[in-house]
Amino acid sequence: MPESCALVFGAPRIHLSCVSAFAPLLNFLYPPRCAACGIALGIEATHRVCASCLARTERLPAPLCMICGGPLDSPTSPDSRCSRCLASAPAFARARAVARYLPVAQGQPGTLASVIRRHKYAFDQSLGRALAEYLGHDLPLAAQDYDVVVPVPLHRRRLLERGFNQAALLAAEVARRLDRPLDVRSLRRVRATAAQTARDLEERRRNVRGAFVVSNAAKIHALRVLLVDDVMTTGATVDECARALLRAGAASVDVFTLARAL
Repeated sequence: MPESCALVFGAPRIHLSCVSAFAPLLNFLYPPRCAACGIALGIEATHRVCASCLARTERLPAPLCMICGGPLDSPTSPDSRCSRCLASAPAFARARAVARYLPVAQGQPGTLASVIRRHKYAFDQSLGRALAEYLGHDLPLAAQDYDVVVPVPLHRRRLLERGFNQAALLAAEVARRLDRPLDVRSLRRVRATAAQTARDLEERRRNVRGAFVVSNAAKIHALRVLLVDDVMTTGATVDECARALLRAGAASVDVFTLARAL
């Protein structure tokens, strides 16, 4: 098995290049359909998401806050930081996302949010490949800015329930594109937290406070870390992860997510 098909966190993960090698046979046996809208893709397809669904992906509106990556309060604001970051700067230096996370409209297939939700809550690990296609060809990141890529970890109980960590699958693809090492072991979630949905910012911060630790500080010390998750909402979770990494001696922490809820 080639190195690109190596293990990610104890369970085999087939890399995109491995899937592509067997695509003709797999497509013959299982005619492919778009992972988002379900339209037939054709037996020669090597992708999981149709061009129409990718085109419907909404990008984040500019200008963006230089720190959290969210929209500025006013397009003509003289400061390049949003009011939230001005009032209380997060621990991470910068956060960026590829697309806007829109609520899933009932009966409206083909949305990025619907694929993310099915990936996480319907336990469909195969959709990780589809989500990687939403990253596009060019990441809004510079490889030379980072030494290591770290995913936001799941608690052991949640990992056993789901069978995979969606952030780790995404982080593996980001690390491959940036040609940087992937570390899935150093940052750990030591406390199972309640779901963040329907909580405001302060409640989310309290919910994740002290939930993350670095188990091997020597592997993080003085490194520039790129922290990866699938979705960023208020930023409370990635901020708490960044604090744990910085306490362990990381030189800096940036955040990258596939989608950003506004």
